[in-house]
Amino acid sequence: MRKLIYGMNLTLDGYISAPGDDLGWGEPNDELFQWWLDQERVISLFLYGRQLWENMSAYWPTGDQQPGATPAQIEFARNWRDTPKVVFSSTIDKVDWNARLVTGDAIAEITRLKAEDGGPMRVGGATLAGAAMRAGLIDEYEIVTHPVLVGGGTPFFSALDGWVNLNLVETRTFPGGVILTRYETKR
Repeated sequence: MRKLIYGMNLTLDGYISAPGDDLGWGEPNDELFQWWLDQERVISLFLYGRQLWENMSAYWPTGDQQPGATPAQIEFARNWRDTPKVVFSSTIDKVDWNARLVTGDAIAEITRLKAEDGGPMRVGGATLAGAAMRAGLIDEYEIVTHPVLVGGGTPFFSALDGWVNLNLVETRTFPGGVILTRYETKR
């Protein structure tokens, strides 16, 4: 059975984007970017909701060709292009960059993918991850909290039908007061 990981950068008040889908609240941090790259290298399949897919596919296909791209950004772009992706959406009709589109039942497809042999998968996008949380499919949470309050926007956690008990497995502090907390779901 494959592991399903949900992890993103978020604000101290729990948002992955500020009002208006503003992602400009995080401070650039080379050490944190390298940590994310190291995490992404072990992922064998990315699962994206439409909005995160649109954000990622707007930049990372050519992120290694951008002026001033760092070695880590170049490697991140290459890894992103090479890693298979599944995009869940009922509003777009095609995807590219080593991705396939699923327009049907996301939970049924994620459940099927988890049952396969293979490396870990990462789910991204608040709506898709929220559905996976409610279905009890997420095995690990990587929460990277930035010291900023934005007062609203897209929350990292969605409403749940019941409690999810977790075990803390790692903490780490990055420059600028950014804190990683990594949890595994108690089963």
